[in-house]
Amino acid sequence: MAPTTDKDAKRLVAEETYDDCLACRVTGSAAFMGLGVYSYYTGMSNLQKQEKTIMQSASRFKMGPRRFGIASISATLVGMGIWRAFN
Repeated sequence: MAPTTDKDAKRLVAEETYDDCLACRVTGSAAFMGLGVYSYYTGMSNLQKQEKTIMQSASRFKMGPRRFGIASISATLVGMGIWRAFN
């Protein structure tokens, strides 16, 4: 058996690809999408409960930026779940 050369080792590493099983993809995808939906639902619910306090606070971040923040975090998590399902 001939010793492995540096070129052969680099070629073998380059050819290696990692492929998840279907169950891993489904579980990971469902986890991200579920977390995105959950964070949207609970975030908006808590925001509605605290609306009066937020509007009376001295913070310059009122309801709009907070809603945008919750929606963008949730959309990112759902997007990660979709990406996980297909990549």
